[in-house]
Amino acid sequence: MQNLDINSKQIDNIKKITSEEKNFRIKNLELFKTAGFPNKRLEDWKFSDFSNIISNNFNKLDAKSVSSNVNKINFLKDFEHNYIILVNGNLHSSNFDYEKINKIKILPYDKNTNYRISKNPMICLNHALAENGYSLEIDENYKFKKVLVIYNFFTPDVNNKILNNKNKIKIGKNSELHVIEYTENQSKFKFINNSYEDIILEKNSKLRNLYIQGRKSNGFFHKYIKSKLFYNSNYLNFIFSSGLKFNKLDIDCDLEEEKCTCNILSALFLNKNEHQEIKTSVNHLAPNCKSYQKIKNVLSSDSKGIFQGKVYVKANAQKTDAYQLSKAILLNDNAEFNSKPELEIYADDVKCTHGSASGSLDENSLHYLMTRGLNREDSTKLLTKGFLNDIVEFIKSPSIKEFVKNKLEDQLNGH
Repeated sequence: MQNLDINSKQIDNIKKITSEEKNFRIKNLELFKTAGFPNKRLEDWKFSDFSNIISNNFNKLDAKSVSSNVNKINFLKDFEHNYIILVNGNLHSSNFDYEKINKIKILPYDKNTNYRISKNPMICLNHALAENGYSLEIDENYKFKKVLVIYNFFTPDVNNKILNNKNKIKIGKNSELHVIEYTENQSKFKFINNSYEDIILEKNSKLRNLYIQGRKSNGFFHKYIKSKLFYNSNYLNFIFSSGLKFNKLDIDCDLEEEKCTCNILSALFLNKNEHQEIKTSVNHLAPNCKSYQKIKNVLSSDSKGIFQGKVYVKANAQKTDAYQLSKAILLNDNAEFNSKPELEIYADDVKCTHGSASGSLDENSLHYLMTRGLNREDSTKLLTKGFLNDIVEFIKSPSIKEFVKNKLEDQLNGH
């Protein structure tokens, strides 16, 4: 793309960085410029040719910083919660009134170079230019009393930008945190948000993470999540991020020590040329660990859904129990769903299964509902809700479950 303004001057403008970090950033910028935006020649991007998508949607792009000022945040009123507010990727403010403040440490993104060089050009771009985000650490032996909502807010003036930010969540031993990442985009323009997130779960810790957004968006989102789980830790990830123009969520989870559990559950409704991809790599590196992945998509109106899921089992990871399933309903002949499940197993005492299925709604079920007085549109919505709510039922909190159901209802109704 000719009008792409990304250069080393932006690295020169980053304050308080060491020469080592500056060199690391310059190296990553050179790697990104050599590779360009990822395209289908890269195996991990074979179903999401981002280079082509960018060319078709942007005439110009730059990665210059944008304002982090915001006049008003509409807080969720569905349930009591703590919060962190991010504005265009910048840590704006936080509130932990329901918790013991001395057990929590929240800081702006901490610049460092403790990252590996990646083959993913979007990660290289993030390593080169990210200077915003947050770092959240929870002390040992502390369980949050209320859910934490991370408001990911984008202002109306964000236009033709690439926003790069890094976040980190670290849960101490025997501690527990429930998080909802809630994206609220007020910009009517197109932009790219490119995020990198580190998650560390220490011994006996738990993290419940839920992604959802408030309204439809013209934003193009890419997020890479690197998770490390230690002895008997438990990570549960819910994905309800429908409504974004483009979204690729890349989850790389290492089960480092015994008795870890990683669950990834998703329910997406895609419409009107929306493009969503979930790519997972769950790496069983120790014995007696479990992983469970269940991905559900409903696709309509030229939308495209992708699931690339890999389960890797190291030779010493005996007694592994891994399950992976993706299912899709296509409501339109122009809708498309691509699934690529993978198992790479080097241990011999394991239980690993994967499966994938896609197709149209069952005509007999539609006929049954229509004979009971519903029209075809309402029958389709009812069956779609039932298909997606299978994932929602995994949520234990009644108030959060009802909140998610209402958001899915809005998405089904085109809001």
